[in-house]
Amino acid sequence: MSRVDHMDVAAYALGVLDEQDMERFEEHLATCWACAAELETMVPVVGLLSDIDEESITALEQTHSDPVLLDRTLVALRTHRRRARFRQVLATAAAVVVFGGLTGVVFSNLTDSSTAPPFAGPTTAPVGPPTDRTGNPSGPSLGGNEQEGEQVDVTDPATGVEATFWLTSKDFGTKMDFSLGKLPGPRTCRLVVVRDDGSTEVVSTWLVPDGGYGTNANTQLLTLSAATSTKRDNIKQFEVQEIDSRGATDTLVTVPAA
Repeated sequence: MSRVDHMDVAAYALGVLDEQDMERFEEHLATCWACAAELETMVPVVGLLSDIDEESITALEQTHSDPVLLDRTLVALRTHRRRARFRQVLATAAAVVVFGGLTGVVFSNLTDSSTAPPFAGPTTAPVGPPTDRTGNPSGPSLGGNEQEGEQVDVTDPATGVEATFWLTSKDFGTKMDFSLGKLPGPRTCRLVVVRDDGSTEVVSTWLVPDGGYGTNANTQLLTLSAATSTKRDNIKQFEVQEIDSRGATDTLVTVPAA
């Protein structure tokens, strides 16, 4: 590559090369770091020169016969260039700020979405890992962890569904942790609180898969947690009900509150 090729940087930056010379220089530029670095330094100069319009050139030509006009024109050009450069700096800074803000928001959203637990409904959530034990637990623990609340064990003689409830009085009302076994599927179930005055409240619903829970097909018990604003002293019983496709219900097991 000749020295002339290295001197084509300015002509290329100003866009005065013909198409053939431009292609030849671009091939040279791909392998010459010196020309690439020089071209990078000329980008701001080319940007400033692009701000000079035809009227400015005409005014410069007139300054050959009027030195005072020359001074005024140079001052005007310098002011215009400073403003153009200042606008460019402001635009770059604004872009950095916006990009940084967006990056922070995206990073925050990604962090939140990766650490937040899945939403399990307002009143129902798993209270621990499923246990492989079938039948009603005999102790105050579930899955090896100490369970809060008074334990109530019930097996429905008609359906065979087994239920273990742990009932805890809270300032907000009553908390119920419970496990169910011998519960075949598929079916849709719900937990209903029956108050002393005969009124009822549905506090949770769930789906039972084909294998069921605590069955030969799936030995794991279903473990859930729910809560109600009703005080325990005002609760008569809890009912685990099945809901059919028409909305009709059938009680699978009844658990007394006391």
